[in-house]
Amino acid sequence: MTDTPPRQGRLRDRLGAREILVAPGVYDGLSALLAEGAGAEAVYLSGASIAYTRFGRPDIGLVDMTEVAETLAAIRERVACPILVDADTGFGNALNVRRTVRAFERAGADAIQLEDQTLPKRCGHLAGKGLVSAEEMLGKIKAAQDARHSEETLIIARSDAIAVEGLDAALVRAAAYAEAGADVIFVEAPRSREDMERIVAALGKRVPLMANMVEGGKTPPLTAAELEALGFDLVIFPGGLVRAFVAMARDYFAALLANGSNQPFRDRMVDLEALNVVIGTPEMLALGQAYDAETIQRQVIRLDRPGEKA
Repeated sequence: MTDTPPRQGRLRDRLGAREILVAPGVYDGLSALLAEGAGAEAVYLSGASIAYTRFGRPDIGLVDMTEVAETLAAIRERVACPILVDADTGFGNALNVRRTVRAFERAGADAIQLEDQTLPKRCGHLAGKGLVSAEEMLGKIKAAQDARHSEETLIIARSDAIAVEGLDAALVRAAAYAEAGADVIFVEAPRSREDMERIVAALGKRVPLMANMVEGGKTPPLTAAELEALGFDLVIFPGGLVRAFVAMARDYFAALLANGSNQPFRDRMVDLEALNVVIGTPEMLALGQAYDAETIQRQVIRLDRPGEKA
């Protein structure tokens, strides 16, 4: 694949299907390409994973809007499936939300997630979060709706209120966000299956619901099938790949430094030829030949006779 692939069908329609949508977390063009190649119908660009992989830092609001937009654009160039994008708080007030939504939509987002935390925000499964008022969040949802070019760009409204005000308050906020027109509701970090059942009972008939599975987080780990049975429409695994990579990379570096060779790790690696197939090297080289000097002279215009085709 050499050019930007044609984008696939409408995310809104897919969320209306009976089967839950599983969106693996990605953080660059290669991870997204591999996820789509494995059969993912959508991917989730995690702000936390950008912080982890690009900067080696935690998810505490260190990544800015332009860094996410640049990453999103690189991913969109390589995959056709829908991309759900973590926009944190919108990176400021309602006016910042407008700019963020426009930038992310231009870069290829199919859904943009906004949360009701104060700045600087934190990972949804860390302690010490703060909340903006529900009214401020409603203003951000309205700003996002006004800014998007297409109604097919979905707005995901996330509430972190469970950790600050409790589940009852989170459900009140989430209902208000749904009433304001959010396309998907995400109540972050429920503590039990019973909490998740209450979320579905309160909101599930009004709007598609999103769940977040984080290994070692505050929410009990459930499979996609279990979440579907509860009534969720979408589940993300935002940082799973990073945690898998950390485990693999530790083993790889330990083996290399202990042995002075990659050979002991060889059965866990692809070779150069296989990597080139994944990233499209043969296709890119073939494309480049269409623009070399000999081809241009032969196929386009003879330089010694302007206006005359070869």
